[in-house]
Amino acid sequence: MEHITLLIGIVIATALVFDFTNGFHDTANAMATTISTGALGPRTAVAMSAVLNLVGAFLSVEVAKTISGGIVDESAGIRPEVIFAGLVGAIVWNLLTWLAGLPSSSSHALFGGLIGATLVAVGTRGVNGDAVVMKVLVPALAAPFVAGLAATLATRLTYRLARRADPRATAKGYRAGQIASAALVSLAHGTNDAQKTMGVITLTLITGGVVAPHSDPPLWVIVSAGTAIALGTYLGGWRIIRTMGRGLTDIEPQQGFSAQTGAAVTILTSSHLGFALSTTQVCSGSVMGAGLGRSGAVVRWRTAGRMVAAWALTLPAAGLVAAGAALLADRGDWGVAVVAALGLAVCGTVFAASRRRPVTHANVNDPEPQGAVTAAEPQDAVTAAIASVTPPPVSAPSAAATPTTA
Repeated sequence: MEHITLLIGIVIATALVFDFTNGFHDTANAMATTISTGALGPRTAVAMSAVLNLVGAFLSVEVAKTISGGIVDESAGIRPEVIFAGLVGAIVWNLLTWLAGLPSSSSHALFGGLIGATLVAVGTRGVNGDAVVMKVLVPALAAPFVAGLAATLATRLTYRLARRADPRATAKGYRAGQIASAALVSLAHGTNDAQKTMGVITLTLITGGVVAPHSDPPLWVIVSAGTAIALGTYLGGWRIIRTMGRGLTDIEPQQGFSAQTGAAVTILTSSHLGFALSTTQVCSGSVMGAGLGRSGAVVRWRTAGRMVAAWALTLPAAGLVAAGAALLADRGDWGVAVVAALGLAVCGTVFAASRRRPVTHANVNDPEPQGAVTAAEPQDAVTAAIASVTPPPVSAPSAAATPTTA
């Protein structure tokens, strides 16, 4: 292994912590619909996703190259302290949105953190504006709509083809299809999101003079990044799984299969092209598209609106946190120590807050507590949310539920 200084080692460790948070933050992308429909048990689902995330990390390095030599200019005077500050900004935003159960973009948190810290440390010359627009912003706007449209069309086609088939028989087949498509999404997630941490670590090694500019990630970087995201995935981001699995719309196996297949194709294509898109936005768009594709389904636009607001805030919010961290970290060793201490304090506070109302594999499909529903929430959305907890079409819907089956 290359000679690594203490500061570079700290930055690498922080990058792996971010990768870990990325894993449990984005578990819902692959497994939320599979868990909500009962195609797989929660623990089995996250274990399978973790293994495939690890495998996916070895399939490509195109996204890693985009991060290490595309978003920011390593020759502009960026130092490891700047990358450290950017990672802290990304981790803080990831944890806050996880606590709120919002599937925001870990990728955009990372981009925002790196851009915010770079702007403070070296100015606009350190940010490659063209790369940010073409490889971050354009995919961020286009990918959710493309995946959502694909899922809508696939869902409508699926129900049309199976309209004369026995519902129970087709449900079993689509549950098997869901497992396969969820595996594909997990594999795609590894090829895209694990590479982002590889790119950050490689960028750190380049700025520290450890490896040459434009180098591919060393093998040990690929192994460590893949392992970190797999461990985070296995932990399971149950709060976000609840939001995506039953908070956006009522999901049947046919819809879950359509949503996951559309998302997987979008992510794999983007990984091949080197687009560091948000897998969270793609999968959320697919779930909403699947809801729109089934006649009689309820799309909970209040929850969708909260998610879109979180997406819009992610880049600037993570950037602001990272900018403040960069101001401190740029003061020297004591500044880095202060940033690290503040980051640990935020992590501890978020963890303590999450214990007040824990969400685990045992209650991820339970209804939200009644106190969590505001008076302004429309009644049909509440009743539809309760009805969607039972995975259709295994049993007949109760009389109190709104009609949600096709």
